[in-house]
Amino acid sequence: MPNRVIEFTTDQRFVRRARELKTITAMLRMYCRAHGHQPRAPLCASCDELLGYARRRLERCVFGDAKPTCTNCLVHCYSADMREQARIVMRWAGPRMLRRHPVLGILHLIDGRRPSPRLPEKPEKRPGAKQPRAEPGREPTGADHPG
Repeated sequence: MPNRVIEFTTDQRFVRRARELKTITAMLRMYCRAHGHQPRAPLCASCDELLGYARRRLERCVFGDAKPTCTNCLVHCYSADMREQARIVMRWAGPRMLRRHPVLGILHLIDGRRPSPRLPEKPEKRPGAKQPRAEPGREPTGADHPG
């Protein structure tokens, strides 16, 4: 049986995430054009890769539409190198957003002031779930074994 891939999509009813995607797209376009990565093209390969990565992170965010801005987020889901690339782009494009895209820039600033939501609760462990093994060289205690 061949593996099937299910595509994640951002539902347009979730306005905040859709707007955040617009904002990062605008920032990346401004950055890419200004730094001469690829003239007259929408985005160069590295900026397009960063945009695709950001889109996947937005679509799979654990907070859903209550997602805070990345700097205020409790869960840093970007890998270290992608986080650094995004930080460089945003530090350069952020101040320029108010001129080129004033509405997106102001809304992003307002979103940055919103408090970060709490993490979703983890589900309770089932009663029949496996217990963790004892570490080698450590005697099991009464707390390690149920009952």
